[in-house]
Amino acid sequence: MSDKLSFSIRPMKPGDLGEAFELSSTEGWNQTEKDWRLLIENPVNTCLVAEFGNRVAGTATAINYSDKVAWIGMVLVDETLRGQGAGKMLLKEIIGRLEHVESIKLDATPAGEPLYKSLGFVTEYSIIRMTNGSLEYDNSNESTNESLKITQNNLHDVIEMDNLIFGANRSYLLNVLFKNYPEKAFLLGQENKFLGYILGRDGTRFNYVGPVNATSTGSAMILIKQAFKSLINKPVALDILQDKEELIMWLESAGFVKQRHFSRMYLKINPYPGIVKNQYLISGPEFG
Repeated sequence: MSDKLSFSIRPMKPGDLGEAFELSSTEGWNQTEKDWRLLIENPVNTCLVAEFGNRVAGTATAINYSDKVAWIGMVLVDETLRGQGAGKMLLKEIIGRLEHVESIKLDATPAGEPLYKSLGFVTEYSIIRMTNGSLEYDNSNESTNESLKITQNNLHDVIEMDNLIFGANRSYLLNVLFKNYPEKAFLLGQENKFLGYILGRDGTRFNYVGPVNATSTGSAMILIKQAFKSLINKPVALDILQDKEELIMWLESAGFVKQRHFSRMYLKINPYPGIVKNQYLISGPEFG
């Protein structure tokens, strides 16, 4: 097949959810239907499909963080239709629809990075995907009393800290993650000082841990240990900033293995980098 013009690009509709989820599942990605709904159901987000033969042949999404940062993700084309231009069409269209947003960012796989560079994206830093097929780490004897459940009453404090460290307001994302998975949400405080927080979600293949933002590696480690308590003997995945070497070494000692890297990239300008030293685990390459 060679007719690249046979693809049509249009907004994603709720009725496309099944086909979009099938595309990501066939590719072996970890996203659930809840993740897709998080993206599709918020009208400020931009979600597109490439259509071919009356079926969804590809997808691209952008979650909008208060018109400051739009995060492109879920760029996926049916394997049988790759190389025909659908991916580039989707990206050009979604970038064009994000002109009102100050900054556009994404986390690129090694396979996708050349395409993003050709469109003007610049690399900021690297992120490492680490997985553990069956978590055996036992922290049952370690004290994590300082970790408290996030509640509706203190979620505002989490959002405020995230806004500062991430660099843009992600209240919609954090509210949905908390609503969907409250049992995975913890914050850390000591002597009336707020030190960090952790959230997580289920996945089709792995339990996903992140985001984690914290004031120190020690605080991040306490939060991750707390999350691990409910994940013993379960498959776990996380994405960690490459510069967090001490935490990476600890995760390797707990049985985690490096799988691949992502390149965090931005288009033209990067006015909202956040406080990178306090960013430990991301929310996922589709969310930033």
